[in-house]
Amino acid sequence: MKIKALIFDVDGTLADTEEAHRRAFNQAFEQQRLEWHWSPDEYARLLKVTGGKERIGAYVDSLTVGAVERHALKARISAIHEIKTENFTQLVREGLVPLREGVARLIEEAERAGVRLSIATTTTLGNIEALLSVNLGRGALDRFSVIGAGDQVRRKKPAPDIFEYVLKELQERAADCVAIEDSANGLAAAKGAGLFTVVTPSRWTSGEDFRGADLVVTSLGSSAHPLRDIENHFSLARERERRAGSTAVGEK
Repeated sequence: MKIKALIFDVDGTLADTEEAHRRAFNQAFEQQRLEWHWSPDEYARLLKVTGGKERIGAYVDSLTVGAVERHALKARISAIHEIKTENFTQLVREGLVPLREGVARLIEEAERAGVRLSIATTTTLGNIEALLSVNLGRGALDRFSVIGAGDQVRRKKPAPDIFEYVLKELQERAADCVAIEDSANGLAAAKGAGLFTVVTPSRWTSGEDFRGADLVVTSLGSSAHPLRDIENHFSLARERERRAGSTAVGEK
């Protein structure tokens, strides 16, 4: 059974971006004269909250401050996040955020096979454009049929909204597409949209629960033909579903 489209997450999936994001957040805090610093351990905990602005909000909620100060800090979230995005984009342009192993190969293999490429992420379009342009060259965004990003949907992962948005724009059925994720939140979102889901954990998410995934791979670079391997698992899963449906009908 042929896959019609691949739907990629970005942070942690296309690239291990999180250390650069952490650095960019800390730079923004310093630039805004905030005495905040997110250590790797603290940032790993905050990653359970999807979305950069939401992450800052969750951190503000954890602070021991009065109601007036908390309200004032929350009013600054958008400005802090905008500066953070500029910092992150600069780090990407400096070549500090390469694609994860096997990602470029999978993209090229999919294009040769006529499988459409798309993105479903909570990060901003500016972050995506910088990451893809630096690593895949000019015009990289044009290789993707649909890019669902940032605030295009109200509810972020683990809600399925961003995947549902991308499927609608692709005009494809979930049963014909594959999501590629790195986190438990992303997995829940993709499965909630009815997608066959491949998880390739990053160093930030390796301890999360991926038992609901259809396929877990340490790295997309572990295979010389990642699309072919994914398609084999995808076809087997869809055939099992077809047989289970036929059996259920026969028992009625």
